[in-house]
Amino acid sequence: MTEDCVVKRNLRVCVSGGHQDGFDPIYVEESYKLGKIIAKMGFRLDYGFSNSGVMGAVARGVIDEYLKNNDKGEKGAAPIIGVTTKEYYDLYEKDELLNLISEVVIEDSLENRKKKLLEADLVVFAPGGVGTLDELAYDCVAMQDGFLKNKPFIIYNIDNFFYHILETLKELSATGFATRMPFIVVDNSEEAETALRLLKLKYNNCENGTEAYANARQIAYEMPYFIKKKEETHRYVEDLLDEVENIRCFGTEGMKQNLASEIERAYLEKEIERMYDRLARTGRETGLVSEKLAKLKKRKSDSNRGE
Repeated sequence: MTEDCVVKRNLRVCVSGGHQDGFDPIYVEESYKLGKIIAKMGFRLDYGFSNSGVMGAVARGVIDEYLKNNDKGEKGAAPIIGVTTKEYYDLYEKDELLNLISEVVIEDSLENRKKKLLEADLVVFAPGGVGTLDELAYDCVAMQDGFLKNKPFIIYNIDNFFYHILETLKELSATGFATRMPFIVVDNSEEAETALRLLKLKYNNCENGTEAYANARQIAYEMPYFIKKKEETHRYVEDLLDEVENIRCFGTEGMKQNLASEIERAYLEKEIERMYDRLARTGRETGLVSEKLAKLKKRKSDSNRGE
């Protein structure tokens, strides 16, 4: 490990997401669970200061989990930093949730707000609107152009919300217009917890973009194995990781080959599952396009008859 790479334990997690709920309640439900996981693991939440939507749900999850494990529940004790601007701060009526946030940082511009949030160790992108997409694009550019230390991005792909964006980002990279980003895609709160547990144990704060990408890619590649083993054996991820490292260091060649095959198989099964879901969505989208095309053709036909 180089001097630029330091193992982190108590990570700062920045979560970017929508200030609205979305039409499907699963977005808020899974975001609330993410907040509880962040607090349960002893991490700190850095977020854009909100009591509504996806962002409010994450903060509420952190606070509820924190208060459950801290009998005093003193005001301002929750491990959260809210970063905002004066204009946005004034928009919110300060309720019980916002009053429990341990620290609020008021920046003078959205640009500086983004920079402050990016001081966190890793970033989670949850479902949201144009503001969330803006932060995702900003963070990618900042890392790509060397203005930001390379760090893992977790894409919280609830109900395949980021499907089109992920495909677009892959296309940008494949066509040579963007650098590969260290994305770790998770589909639900259970997968998010597994990813965060692996990051807690294996996180490297790297200056080198190639190394950061490789570290994140390894976690993304191995994660389906840990998720599958956790479901089958009901063991903690930490114990499973110890077992894996033990095999890699001291196992026989046969044990190492079996482990590599299991990891590869779990990864492929997860990718096949995601591919089937994409095909199903593509089919629905094709149906919608066909329906819209039929309506446009009918409208054109009606217009021609009216001339």
